[in-house]
Amino acid sequence: MLPHGRLVFISAWQQSPQLSLLFGCLLGLSLLGCRSGASAPASVADTPPLDSAPVIAARSAPPTREELAAAGPFSHTSSGLGYRVLVPGSGKKPRSTDRVRVHYHGWLDDGTVFDSSYERGSTTTFALDGVVKGWTEGLQYVSPGGKIELVVPPGLGYGSRAMGEIPPNSTLHFVVELIAINP
Repeated sequence: MLPHGRLVFISAWQQSPQLSLLFGCLLGLSLLGCRSGASAPASVADTPPLDSAPVIAARSAPPTREELAAAGPFSHTSSGLGYRVLVPGSGKKPRSTDRVRVHYHGWLDDGTVFDSSYERGSTTTFALDGVVKGWTEGLQYVSPGGKIELVVPPGLGYGSRAMGEIPPNSTLHFVVELIAINP
């Protein structure tokens, strides 16, 4: 398994402001909860939402092989990318320069999983033009809430370079769930 975020090419400095804000909020809430006379809400339903942004429920696991097999045939682009839209989503589709938040699961031809945000239990945010070319091209076929399966040939992936557990000249397989654009 590759280290968190390595596949998606996000650098730590891009996430630091979010992590710092999260840590600060957690620390503040912890201190607020420790004050004298504080009482816990009667239930989770009594807890007010942190903000008014809609919450999109993401699956905690990628689709099964059976679900993928039932999805029908792949389409192919002139570049050689194989794709099939599993769920189209709704709204505008991302452009190659947008930032996106996704859940994804990646494996090799032999079924070896090399990276999975589902297994880490958290979505990942990155610039669409900062990932392998197969992702940049393929994610433009779905809208937020959509899900796509990609078969990325070596020329649109890592090519002749090895990348962690990924051997040189590997075809990469992904299921990518587009959670949001420009989060």
